[in-house]
Amino acid sequence: MSQILTASNVNKKFGSFQALRDVNISIDKGKIVGLIGPNGAGKTTLLKSVLGLDSCDGDLRVLGIDPFKKRDELMKEICFIADVAVLPKWIKVSQLLKFTEETHPNFSIEQAKAFLSKTKVNMEHKVKELSKGMTAQLHLAIVMSIDAKLLVLDEPTLGLDILFRKKFYDNLLNDYFDNERTIIITTHQVEEIEHILTDVVFIREGEIVLDANMEELNESYFEVMVNQENFEEAMNHKPLTIRKVFGKHIMLFKSTSRDVIETLGEVQRPSVSDLFVALMQEEEV
Repeated sequence: MSQILTASNVNKKFGSFQALRDVNISIDKGKIVGLIGPNGAGKTTLLKSVLGLDSCDGDLRVLGIDPFKKRDELMKEICFIADVAVLPKWIKVSQLLKFTEETHPNFSIEQAKAFLSKTKVNMEHKVKELSKGMTAQLHLAIVMSIDAKLLVLDEPTLGLDILFRKKFYDNLLNDYFDNERTIIITTHQVEEIEHILTDVVFIREGEIVLDANMEELNESYFEVMVNQENFEEAMNHKPLTIRKVFGKHIMLFKSTSRDVIETLGEVQRPSVSDLFVALMQEEEV
């Protein structure tokens, strides 16, 4: 199965509030997808539907099945990390690994122990004795030891310092990800995961604003650092956004008339976070 997730005209309402509005996306096997949006954009609502925690209108398929109707079946093939505070504080690491082995058919306790042997997490530690960074390492070791087709990460490094965040994603990329697995990540620290993403999905007020792979982004959007003498000419090409740095104007363009605009200054690739801000502002106009 090449398509891990497909959503067609997916909608979700809470009373009169429209949380998801005609969501249409498709995610293939072997992708690392950044689901990015401001607070209240619908990210968590969409993830809950993907995980079978809530129903939705429209057609949503995860690994070819309806996640809400067949959640027990789906959970054998999916792993999920949100805030690491969900781990019970009283339990010992050894007990947690044993419990996971008894409840998840695709979990390898030996592999989890091998991952943890590279950390300061001890088998006799209780979760409450671990720092948040160590708890994240424990959680990640468990997840990486489950042979799952889809990993969903919802702000997995929230509250961790920069060293733990970097190590978290390095371990994820080097020790877990392969072309047979798919990862969906939501985070507000976009700049820290940009280098590992294959695709991005921007969501705002329940609607998909952008759904593209990183190669398409590089071809479709570019920034030009424009000198003052070229400012008026550059403005004629209607940049999406303008920001001023050290007396120069950095303008974001879509790829129309690229050959002409590139002559007006120094061209650079916009970051995903800069592009996100630009498209969110564009939607608000």
